[in-house]
Amino acid sequence: MTLLVLGPEGTFSHELAVRVFGGGIILAPTIDEIFSRVEQGSGDGLVPIENSEAGGVGPSLDGLLRHQVFITAELYMPVHHHLAGFTPVDAITVIYAHPQTHEQCSRIVNELQVPVIHTSSNAASAQELAKSPGAAAIVSRMTADLYKLPILRGNVENNPGNTTRFVRISQKRMRDEGCTKCSILIDPEKDQPGLLYQLLGVFADRGINLTKIESRPSKRRMGEYLFFIDLEYSPACSHALAALREKSRFRELGCYAEVKVPE
Repeated sequence: MTLLVLGPEGTFSHELAVRVFGGGIILAPTIDEIFSRVEQGSGDGLVPIENSEAGGVGPSLDGLLRHQVFITAELYMPVHHHLAGFTPVDAITVIYAHPQTHEQCSRIVNELQVPVIHTSSNAASAQELAKSPGAAAIVSRMTADLYKLPILRGNVENNPGNTTRFVRISQKRMRDEGCTKCSILIDPEKDQPGLLYQLLGVFADRGINLTKIESRPSKRRMGEYLFFIDLEYSPACSHALAALREKSRFRELGCYAEVKVPE
């Protein structure tokens, strides 16, 4: 199986792909390219969808909005960040970090009180560090090892239980057998009093538990939103979706199960 993940080597996506899937990994420069290539049939993709500290991952949510792909598995990865560099901590003049990494490690950044330059990935942070005397980077253990970066402080994430949820995306949906969760994208197209109450009531009336609901701008005009909803799979899901179809336009993003991540 070909699996597209965010590169370069050393990203958390790359680390997870190696741990769970082994070979067949292709590194892509952006999350959007992963979605495009999966939609074209070049393979499956593995993308981060939300983090316990920083919330939803915008590029992945936008990818689900723009591309005709399906979620076919979810994976949960404990995420630990490390401050790395070749200069003492009290001599650091700048820190390179991915925006999500910055948000997940905001406490140490505030403590050090030095400028932060955002990068496209943790691996890119390591690459920038090598070019900048006096710089540091916040990276994963795998990235530090790959780029031979000394770790100045370990486990600098705000929350010791920091976890990122990833999803595998595919050109075709999975069969429902063995699935534990389903995801949908609702586009209300118009605002009205009680709209969200009406939409969520479809699931409440049938005893279906919602595990996540997240709004995202429709990108059509200010004040219009789409809703990403995850729900526990049950035989009643098909009836709920039939009732929802009478109230709003939506797209099924797939039903799937969790893939366990080796320790």
